[in-house]
Amino acid sequence: METASSPHRVHQCSKCPGDTEYYCVSCPCDLCPQCKEKHVKDLQTIDHDVVSHHDNYIPTQEICVRHPSHVYITYCEPCQVPACDHCRKDIKHTQIDVETAYKTKRQQHRETIHTIRSEALFYRPVLLTDIKADVKTCHTEFFLLQSEMLTKAQTLRDLIDYVLYDLLNNVLGYFDFKHRCKNQKIEMIRYIARLRRYEHRYVQPAFTFSALQFLSTIKTALPQMYVTVHTSQLSMTESLNKKDVMESLSAIQITERGNRRVGNQRLLKLTSGAELHQSLTLTDVDRCYHISRVTSDRVWVCDENKLMLIDTTGVPDLPRVEDSWSGLYGGIHTVNSESELIYIRRNYNISKLSKDMKTNTTFIERTDYTWEPQCVYWSPSTGDLLVGMCMSNYDTETGKVTRYNQSGQLTQTIQNNNTKRGLYSSPIYITENNNGDVVVSNIGPGAVVINTHPVLMGTPDTGHLVKTQLT
Repeated sequence: METASSPHRVHQCSKCPGDTEYYCVSCPCDLCPQCKEKHVKDLQTIDHDVVSHHDNYIPTQEICVRHPSHVYITYCEPCQVPACDHCRKDIKHTQIDVETAYKTKRQQHRETIHTIRSEALFYRPVLLTDIKADVKTCHTEFFLLQSEMLTKAQTLRDLIDYVLYDLLNNVLGYFDFKHRCKNQKIEMIRYIARLRRYEHRYVQPAFTFSALQFLSTIKTALPQMYVTVHTSQLSMTESLNKKDVMESLSAIQITERGNRRVGNQRLLKLTSGAELHQSLTLTDVDRCYHISRVTSDRVWVCDENKLMLIDTTGVPDLPRVEDSWSGLYGGIHTVNSESELIYIRRNYNISKLSKDMKTNTTFIERTDYTWEPQCVYWSPSTGDLLVGMCMSNYDTETGKVTRYNQSGQLTQTIQNNNTKRGLYSSPIYITENNNGDVVVSNIGPGAVVINTHPVLMGTPDTGHLVKTQLT
């Protein structure tokens, strides 16, 4: 039996028999959805550029939403929208090819795509598990609270019905009784007035006084009728009052606010042995004292005399920093989330160099000349800048670590432990992990000093940190 042949070929995954939906530009290789998930999470391939096969396809016959009889052919840069032939006639803006615009946008957001694949996709399974558990727990708790609220709502409804019944049958009836009494009083006043007129006309004067006195006595002896509305009949009983209702409605409590974060204890695991992934030989660097990563292919490197930007792909003639402090051999520079270089200058001020290398500003000015900065580190987890310092008089061998916020304001100083003893002699390298532990490479005894965050260790926060020394 003959089999039908097809002019189309189905791409298969390079690692399994599955159908291809993604393509790794760095390898290169075809990947199915399952192999793609493993590829972007693997430490060896986490920086690879993995794209969908649809990303390489730019529709040429997509219909214009404003002119259905035309298709998109260009991209308007000022408006940031695609345009057809008819749109080009209406708008006199600079326009480029659609495919060119797509490639440009993808290159601009390369770092964002890398962050999503290396961090967001890694945290997603852990967050999803916590969210599912929280949803199930919230559903159970809300069901119990809802049952309690329905019970008390029914009790409140019965009480309101009772109050309405009492209002219609007692209170309103009492007002009707008041109205009838008032009418009777008016009739009595009129009757007494007629009697007085009759006596004034026909009765002798000697008897008039006693008759009038008698009528006046009758008038004053009539009971005075005052209507008092007893509002206590409208009040709630002790079994259900306003306080009880408010306590029931406030039973749902939010114990913690803020963004959901993955607990670090769930991400910690023993690492395997170190593996060499990539090496680069620098011909113009004497000794590599410190490096700071800018992107996956660019790093700042310093030796005894210079601080320069290196491109791992071999791009030549990159800028250098001429005013960095060449007498220090520690971590004198770091890079923040905006790809800005933060480094120590010759005058011990700490400067910030913009990403485009055009703006250099003083971030922290040296005002206390008894201390000299030795190393800096920008913390990705907090956004703070950590600065390791030592005293200008090197004979004292006294150091400290200071923390500055993103505005350059001092927020914390770490110098002594809980027993008031100094932690450092001269910090030369400094870093901070996601748990808030500050790790300092120190000159002298206790080569590495780890200051553990007290809250994460279960110790009271008294202004000092727990110290661990590694020699």
